[in-house]
Amino acid sequence: MHVFPRYAPADPAHAARLVRENPFALVVSVAGGVPVATHAPVLVEEAGGPGFEGATLVGHLARVNPQWRAWESAPEALVVFSGPHGYVSPTSYEADPAVPTWNYAAVHLTGRIEVHPDPLEVVERTVEAMESSRTPSWRPGAASREVFARIVSGVVAFRVRVTGERGMFKLSQDIDDGRRARVRRDADPALAALMDQVDPRPADAGQQAGPAGAGRQAGPEVAS
Repeated sequence: MHVFPRYAPADPAHAARLVRENPFALVVSVAGGVPVATHAPVLVEEAGGPGFEGATLVGHLARVNPQWRAWESAPEALVVFSGPHGYVSPTSYEADPAVPTWNYAAVHLTGRIEVHPDPLEVVERTVEAMESSRTPSWRPGAASREVFARIVSGVVAFRVRVTGERGMFKLSQDIDDGRRARVRRDADPALAALMDQVDPRPADAGQQAGPAGAGRQAGPEVAS
């Protein structure tokens, strides 16, 4: 992923939060010289510092999925976490000339992937992580754990030792306050909330600034 410097996350906490809140990732590796990918829940098991380098990711996929069989000979993997995103219409700018674009946030983690020796542990930890934010939450009882133990033979767990990371948070940071307030107004609520987290602006900027705005250079944005 190419990252424009102005869209790189200035605070590592933004990337960490995106990964934590969007755990259904795309796991990409190579099998037979061809890229293959699986959508799977992925958790951060441990991180030694503010970034992800040196961290360990864990997840699982179906045993019938052939992707995992190539990991021993081709362990390089890319794990993609996607956050809120949305099309930006020129109508939001209320100015001319204007061009459409796309706002989005994503974190790409690269590393070496291998089979995890305890799929039951990974599955149970995944359930615990997903249920922790729910009210009421569900915890498996003895009967459910017995079912887990029976079906886990159909699951392959994996871990990825992260060696590199890239983050892209393209959220209209480089346009003036007035136009950005209108983009935020028209955005999906989750995308608007992320815009507030990454680049907070005055709440009343939309009323204070005209189409050209002030304090930021006006001009078209580049999506990728």
